[in-house]
Amino acid sequence: MKRPTVESKTVLVTGCSSGIGRATADLLRSRGWTVVPTARTEEDLEALRNEGYTPVRLDLADEDSVLTAAEQTLNLFDGRLGGLVNNAGFALAGAMEDVSRDALRHQMEVNFIGVQDLTNRLIPTLRQQGYGRIVNVSSVYGRIVAPLVGSYCASKYALEAATDALRLELWSTGIGVSLIEPGSIITEFRNNAAAVAAEQLNAEESRFGETYDRKITRKKKRKSKPNFLRRPPSEVAAKILHALESAHPRRRYGVTPAAPLVAFLRRFAPDALLDAALRRQVGK
Repeated sequence: MKRPTVESKTVLVTGCSSGIGRATADLLRSRGWTVVPTARTEEDLEALRNEGYTPVRLDLADEDSVLTAAEQTLNLFDGRLGGLVNNAGFALAGAMEDVSRDALRHQMEVNFIGVQDLTNRLIPTLRQQGYGRIVNVSSVYGRIVAPLVGSYCASKYALEAATDALRLELWSTGIGVSLIEPGSIITEFRNNAAAVAAEQLNAEESRFGETYDRKITRKKKRKSKPNFLRRPPSEVAAKILHALESAHPRRRYGVTPAAPLVAFLRRFAPDALLDAALRRQVGK
């Protein structure tokens, strides 16, 4: 899709404490962008300050925090904004029957509702300019569902649907809207998900208790290394850079070999075949 050139190389990148967000902020800064990164804790904000950034605090589950972050960002950029990279999020692991109402609500608030709220507060500035890019970081789990991460998948499916709608609605404004769909990336994401699961799931009372121990809790002890399927966050950052700078940003960017495979299977493989492959992850 052809979109107008971004005249102001200013960008807000959410979720920059580590991983994809941090790699994206570093890459964009090295390419001449003025980056405002966000983090949730004071410790992470201070670490970003020590690297020369001027970060803003953002908790996507807190409406007031979203409003303040949007206002602070526009103030830092003197009312202009070239791009928004919605990267912040987390995974709530656990079988659907074991996820509480509050936990499910929090998953959707952070990964979908808060993202859209932040975006909506910045769209008027982008629309008035007649240019700008919105890049939403989704997942291959926004295209296919696996057991024990159903809540996370639901949040990414919602993000994908909203992003597609937004792209169509903003077409005449000059704003480009793209989705990034990573597969397995070497970050702290899996460890964080395992930590959340260990805190929120009552494994002893769940019929999936043994599976949780095998599939979730033990992930905290794993040390990931790059391989053919699992890629470093810099590869996601490179796709985000293209979505921000290219005159022809793509609607979707798959990252890692898993992304095109998942897209192919989702389109052509029968549901029965996918079910047979994926349900093995649950165990007996």
